[in-house]
Amino acid sequence: MPIFEYKAIDGANKQKRGIIDADTTRDARQKLKKEQLFVTDIREAKAKKAGPLKIRGVTGIETPNKARTEQVAAVTRQMASLLQAGIPLAEALRMIIEQAPDKRIESAFRDIREKVTQGVPLGDAVLQHPGYFTDLYANMVKAGESSGALDKVLVRLAGFLQAQTRLKNKVGAAMIYPMIMVGVGVIVVAVLMTVVVPKVTQLIKGRGQELPLPTYILIKSSDFLVNYWLLVMVGALLAVIAFQVFVNSERGGLTWDRFKLRLPVFGDLMRKQAMARFSITLATLLRSGVPALQAIQVTKNVLDNKVLRNALQTVHDRVVEGTDLATPMKATGAFPPTISYMVGVGEQAGNLEEMLERIAGTYDEEVDLATQKLTSVLEPLIIVALAVVVAGIVVAIVMPLLQLQRG
Repeated sequence: MPIFEYKAIDGANKQKRGIIDADTTRDARQKLKKEQLFVTDIREAKAKKAGPLKIRGVTGIETPNKARTEQVAAVTRQMASLLQAGIPLAEALRMIIEQAPDKRIESAFRDIREKVTQGVPLGDAVLQHPGYFTDLYANMVKAGESSGALDKVLVRLAGFLQAQTRLKNKVGAAMIYPMIMVGVGVIVVAVLMTVVVPKVTQLIKGRGQELPLPTYILIKSSDFLVNYWLLVMVGALLAVIAFQVFVNSERGGLTWDRFKLRLPVFGDLMRKQAMARFSITLATLLRSGVPALQAIQVTKNVLDNKVLRNALQTVHDRVVEGTDLATPMKATGAFPPTISYMVGVGEQAGNLEEMLERIAGTYDEEVDLATQKLTSVLEPLIIVALAVVVAGIVVAIVMPLLQLQRG
């Protein structure tokens, strides 16, 4: 069904813009007339060329950002409530379109509704919009459709998306203050080296006395920054680009991710955050009826560390061969022994989903503690580092001044 963009005037004589789906321009005008809108301009929206079906995490295409994930979580919960109330899926999608928070997600859901009315399963329709929906989302929706419990799966999915957003926000919020401190410190040092130090050192140079080593180093550093600041910025930019190229390569990314996991405090936080994400994702997929092998593969794409991804791929391959889940997890060495043990207990007792949810809850609390530990370590380290740098500058300036007074 084509989509039309329109301009209209409502009953209060106010201009209104929007989009509407209809078979023809005439049908679109009639729909808008029923809504008491006088159409001043209407035209068919240009359709984007459809590309091949792609899956996030496998093809590396655009992924949902934080704002989009929050929007999708809210819309998913609304859709679940509508389905639980007995409203058909196509009608529920229409109501979601009317309440869409912005035009982009409205356009995405119009396309999804059009495909659903044409007989395309909802799980396949959402995969056409990877900027909003991940392959995890699509797989859970497909499982819900096949089991006839789509409303329950959507409720679980909305809760999962909100929990994942909270988990990411914990670390991000904790790092805001240290980042501000670093930024302010860099600006202060830059101002001292390029503005204050040159004025003070002019007086010292004019005396013609022999300079102490710290003062000599400070003056040379200041002169270099003043005269070659553009070269410094270009060099920093090239270093960032080279680092990105290295990290984006397969071998470089693996080396960098391995290094991050070995970092004190920060590496521990990253591992715990990944374990919480792994546990709750796998539990949610299994509870939604996604087959175990497919759930492991989807969960692998959720992890943002290549070391852990490779380890989970090894687990997947071993499970395909017929082994249990806990044994290869323990053999990889990437998963803490506690997780491997609890997964093994869950498999034997037949309550793996429940056990994974317990693991996720435990690690969620540990992420809180690790985040507090990280900030409690970073803040004094940053303060001490800035104090040492500023004190070094002050000492380098004061030393020749003291020599002048003695002379």
